[in-house]
Amino acid sequence: MKKKLNKKTLCLTAAALTLTAGLSVGSAMAYFTTYVTAQGGQELSLGFTEVIPDEEVSDWTKHIKIENTGDYECYVRAKVFAGSQYQEGLVYSDESGKWTPGDDGYYYYSDVIAPGAKSEELLVKISNMNLPKDFNVIVVSECTPVILDAEGNPSADWTKKADVAQTEEVGE
Repeated sequence: MKKKLNKKTLCLTAAALTLTAGLSVGSAMAYFTTYVTAQGGQELSLGFTEVIPDEEVSDWTKHIKIENTGDYECYVRAKVFAGSQYQEGLVYSDESGKWTPGDDGYYYYSDVIAPGAKSEELLVKISNMNLPKDFNVIVVSECTPVILDAEGNPSADWTKKADVAQTEEVGE
């Protein structure tokens, strides 16, 4: 009778192992059937936004247009600097009505400038008040990317600054 019990136990153990092995094979096969390889790539370009002032001078007037040479739409502003004795003699005008003075000394362009496009002209008349023949009037232009609100309306955020930190180690 002992032999029959051993054979029965042995058969039950073999059946249990076969069932357990069969259950584990299903999850292992699921892993191998969901595994996929891929090849190739996609180039990612983050782009940039940059503007260049286009300046011409005629009849003591500086004609300023700002060109967007970057990859994205942007808003622009411009500020004009001259020597302290000439700064008060600068008179701003704008025939398009799209340039408005700010409290910070900048003139802000109201429209979005698309890549490759230019702003309307900002005119800066230089009063001829016994000025020397050679002096500089410098135009500084800045841009900020267009920000869309929840409704899709464009706006500008002039408080953002580029945060660039560079660290160098100097050996002795």
